[in-house]
Amino acid sequence: MTVRAVTLERPGGPEVLRLRDIPRPQLGAGWALVRVMALGLNRSELFTRRGLSPGVTLPRVLGIECVGVVEDSPDPGFPAGAAVAAAMGGMGRQFDGSYAEFALLPTAQLMRLDSGLPWTTLAALPESYLTAHGSLAALRLRPGHRLLIRAATSSVGTAALALAADRNVEIAATTRDARKADALRALGADHVILDAGAGIRDAVRAVWSEGADRVLDLVGGAAVLDSLAALSTGGSVCNSGILSNTWTIPAFEPLEDIPSGATLTTFSSSEINRGDWAQSALDGIVRAVESGDYRVAVDRIFRLEDMAAAHRHMEANRAIGKVVAVVHHP
Repeated sequence: MTVRAVTLERPGGPEVLRLRDIPRPQLGAGWALVRVMALGLNRSELFTRRGLSPGVTLPRVLGIECVGVVEDSPDPGFPAGAAVAAAMGGMGRQFDGSYAEFALLPTAQLMRLDSGLPWTTLAALPESYLTAHGSLAALRLRPGHRLLIRAATSSVGTAALALAADRNVEIAATTRDARKADALRALGADHVILDAGAGIRDAVRAVWSEGADRVLDLVGGAAVLDSLAALSTGGSVCNSGILSNTWTIPAFEPLEDIPSGATLTTFSSSEINRGDWAQSALDGIVRAVESGDYRVAVDRIFRLEDMAAAHRHMEANRAIGKVVAVVHHP
């Protein structure tokens, strides 16, 4: 028996992604077979496709998250028919991921879903919203803070906007495209700062003379130094992304670059599969989306057979929010 999947057999551009038939995954102890209903795309999948993710062997089915329905499972906690979400934990890297009709996933990283929301809406939540949730927690965001979100039109950026908008904080959002400013304001930004790539310290201090109390930096690389320079006294930066395509901070000198009393922290998506917090957080996020308290920014929906086009769309930086692919139609 075979299933359709998008496979990566060699590194390259979007054209190397191939839709083909592969053997249906075989169930094993500790694993569940999940019928993938929809999935969210992520920048890390672009890195893997280009051959930049360490430790990935090819061929590989990409995809680090999905939502779907359990097809078969030896775990009574996840019986056949249960709606689930999954993210990270080696998906699409150490083992085949979600760019497929069915995905074989460790039951230890499955999260239950109980919602009537569309699958395409649910698909925008696991990686992006849980990363945003963990990042704001790492920042110890409190009412009255001045929060700067860098790369705010990214999927994690728009999720952070949604989560922070009802916390009585003042939000500034950055973008490199002035045409996206109105969309950011509609998503909850009080201020929009155009990031021309030459540093934003002065632009931030033009909005807040004392600087930002908290910065969620989704750009990474040298931008982290710029984020630190934009802090208020005793402020904090959380670097949770590498949209700059740079894994390290060049010429980083902590004693010089971290202002006295400030903190630099991180949140890694790998934390999603550690402890029980993710299930509780996802439940709360889903309820808030259902009630309309959180607005989910789904940029565009592709089909499984159009994953190459979806990758091109992401690489063109046209998206505002999450790019989603639908696999099975309910």
